[in-house]
Amino acid sequence: MYARPRTITFFASLLDKCSSTKSLQKLKQIHAKTILLNISSHSFLRTKLVSAYASCSQMREAHILFFFTSRQPTFLYNSIIRAHSSLNQSSQSLAVFHHMISAQKPFDIFTLPPVLKSCGQLSDLTLGRELHGAVLVNGYSSNLANNNSLISMYGKCGELDCAMKLFDEMPVRSYVSYSALMVGYEKLGMAMEVFILFDKMVEMGMVVDEVTLTTVLTTCSREGMVEKGKEVFEKMEESFGVKPKLEHYTCMVDMLGKAGLVEEAEELVMGMELETDMALWNALLTACRVHGKVEVAGRVERRLVGRS
Repeated sequence: MYARPRTITFFASLLDKCSSTKSLQKLKQIHAKTILLNISSHSFLRTKLVSAYASCSQMREAHILFFFTSRQPTFLYNSIIRAHSSLNQSSQSLAVFHHMISAQKPFDIFTLPPVLKSCGQLSDLTLGRELHGAVLVNGYSSNLANNNSLISMYGKCGELDCAMKLFDEMPVRSYVSYSALMVGYEKLGMAMEVFILFDKMVEMGMVVDEVTLTTVLTTCSREGMVEKGKEVFEKMEESFGVKPKLEHYTCMVDMLGKAGLVEEAEELVMGMELETDMALWNALLTACRVHGKVEVAGRVERRLVGRS
C-alpha cells in the first residue's frame, strides 16, 4: 500500500497528541479518517494507533490492533504494559511482559518500572528480585524511575530492609522516592516512620501528592490518630494543592467510624461533591454496626435505596 509520507507523518502527529491528551473521542475520529483514506494498516500508523488506544485505557481495542500489527517494537509493548499497570491490571501487565520476553524483544529503561509496579501489587517477590538483577545488569541502577519502582516493589512485598537500602544509596531522590518508602512503612504498621518521612517532605518543600496523602490518612486511621488525620485532610487543598478524592474521604470515614464519631463521618459523606462508591458506604455502615448507630444506618440505607 502506498501513502504519501507527509500524510502518514501528519496523522502520526495527531495520534501522538491523542496519546498525550488521552482524548478518546478525537482518537476515534482520527482512526475513522485513516480507515477512509485506506492508510490505517500502514505499519507506522498502526503502532501509533495501538499506543494511543492504550494511553486512553481502551485495552480491548489496543490488543486487537496490536495482534494485527506486523511490526511490534519495544515501545509498543511498553505502552500496553504501562496502560495495564496504570489501570491496576497487574496480571495482564505481567502477561504482556512475559509475551515480550518470549518474543525475544529487548526491553529498555522504560519497560521495567510498570512491570515492577505490577510485581508489587501482586506481591511477586521472586519476579521482582529477577527484575532488580535486570536493572543492575543493564545499567539502569542510576535511573530514578527504576530505583523508585524497586523501592515501591520491595516495600509492598514486605522487604523493607531492601527498600530502605535502595533509598539510602540513591544519589538523588524525588518525592516519589519518599512516597514509595512511606507506603512500605505503612504496610508494616510503622506509623512513626511514616510521619517522620512525611514531615521531612513538608519541611523540604517537596511535592506531596495524592498517593502520599492516602498513605498518611490510612496510617492515621489504623493508629486512631483522629486529630492528626483531620489536620492533614483539612490542609490537603490549601497546603498541598491536592483536592480530596474518593480514597481520601474513605480513609476519613474509616478513621472517624473507628473512633465512634459516626455522625461526623456521616456529615462528611453527605457534604461530598464526589460520586460515592460501595467501599465508602461499607466503611460507614460498618461503623454504624460496631457502635450501634441504628438511626445513621437507617439514613444511609434510605440514601442507597434512593440511588438504586
